[in-house]
Amino acid sequence: MQNETGRLGDIIIEHQEKLLEGWLASLISRISRRDAHAEAELRQQASRFLKLVGTTLSKAGSTDIDSSAWQEARQLLGEISANRVRQGYSSIETANFVFSLKEPLTTYLQTELSGDPVTLVNEIMATNSLFDKLGLFTVESYQKSREQVIMRQQQELLELSTPVVQLWKDVLALPLIGTLDSARTQVVMESLLQKIVDTGASIAIIDITGVPTVDTLVAQHLLKTVAAARLMGADCIISGIRPQIAQTIVHLGVNLEDVITKATLADAFLVALQRAGSVIVQKDR
Repeated sequence: MQNETGRLGDIIIEHQEKLLEGWLASLISRISRRDAHAEAELRQQASRFLKLVGTTLSKAGSTDIDSSAWQEARQLLGEISANRVRQGYSSIETANFVFSLKEPLTTYLQTELSGDPVTLVNEIMATNSLFDKLGLFTVESYQKSREQVIMRQQQELLELSTPVVQLWKDVLALPLIGTLDSARTQVVMESLLQKIVDTGASIAIIDITGVPTVDTLVAQHLLKTVAAARLMGADCIISGIRPQIAQTIVHLGVNLEDVITKATLADAFLVALQRAGSVIVQKDR
């Protein structure tokens, strides 16, 4: 590709230290975290990025940031964006890392090319276009990193909301709270099956006391979980069947005849102990 910025790369390399200090002053004044570690990290990132831009422009002579010549710069911006997501920076603060460099660069271009107005205008336009593209790339990287963090947090919350506990030898309990959807059912199933493998349990109690409503979809999810547990050699008992839920299941025509159901977790636990062959001694009241 034809060289779109004939002087910018040379100017960056020639005035790199002064450019860096001016740019850093602007960056530091805008960051929300004002401490020694944050400023040192910002200096390291800015120094590396400025050097990469100058070197890439001088060697490749191209402002096509999608080309292989800009790969290292894109990678650095991606790392900076991901790091700022974890640190709680906003997308605007992250984009300003790039956009704030336009002003000091424009000042140096005006000084160096003051005697050639045509070239000056072309260089400024090319510079603005380049850093607009780099800034937009930074925002895109920020959004992708943020989405990944949100997805990971959602997965962790799902895992935390579906704990499988061992109540007794050979007896597991899975208390469910909240709405069951396809994604959560998958986590429930995986957690239960893994616990069955780890403990060798033969009975699993699925307690739905904390599930607000049971519709056809929820019932199907429960049946799938029961079927998967059976394939692993464990029988399931569903507890927490309240009167309203019992009526709903009947009206929906959901077939739970092959599944033991109980009104409370205590009742289900008693049945589980009996099926597991444990001896229960009831004291006289």
